[in-house]
Amino acid sequence: MKFNLKVWRQKNAKADGRLVDYTIDNINVDMSFLEMVDVLNDELIRKGEDPIAFDHDCREGICGMCSMYIDGRAHGPHHAATTCQLYMRTFKDGDTIYVEPFKAKAFPIIKDLAVDRSAFDRIIAAGGFVSVNTGQAQDANSLPVEKEAAEKAMDAAACIGCGACVAACPNSAAMLFVSAKISQLAMLPQGGPERKNRAIKMVEQMDAEGFGNCTNIGACEAECPKEIKLTNIARMNREYLAATIIDE
Repeated sequence: MKFNLKVWRQKNAKADGRLVDYTIDNINVDMSFLEMVDVLNDELIRKGEDPIAFDHDCREGICGMCSMYIDGRAHGPHHAATTCQLYMRTFKDGDTIYVEPFKAKAFPIIKDLAVDRSAFDRIIAAGGFVSVNTGQAQDANSLPVEKEAAEKAMDAAACIGCGACVAACPNSAAMLFVSAKISQLAMLPQGGPERKNRAIKMVEQMDAEGFGNCTNIGACEAECPKEIKLTNIARMNREYLAATIIDE
């Protein structure tokens, strides 16, 4: 297969970026999108040119690193899939493919397609954890959890922090990510003692990082590779409201 690629090239966050045209041939239909970029980079290196910088790690759809905006969609045209789960058979021979980084104020570009998503790390550090020393792990049956609550907590915990929700949102909101991290602990007994401080600190840190506000467009849920639901945002809002109410 042969493709015409228009790839965003940018030296750093302060430099101006632009789309650069590349043509690549002899691509196997079973290659992943990242493997295709690897082939392109090999060609660029052989020509003495600067290879395209991009984030990647596990290539199994669980690390959340591969932050690419492909043909106007976060992670590409597949539903509920990361970039590394996108295969070249999805495209037609001769297609022109636009490849850009996730663009948001809170995700400054490091180089080319690689962006700095450490804002997510700072939100987690603000309160997305259980700090109580619980000692040794308890027997599984000694701390009963309702099946429905456990399943919802696990669904929220599936968030891989890739940032597709931010990239897809016209407001660059991070509320789907933050709400998933708040929800996974709010619905379990281990997260109960710190739930008020957690909600306040994580939301405040989210705002401090410069993310936008949610206006219920739903693009975040539509593009999330792990299908995190908007209901988590409603839960986060309830958690935050309850945490900010002062008893008189």
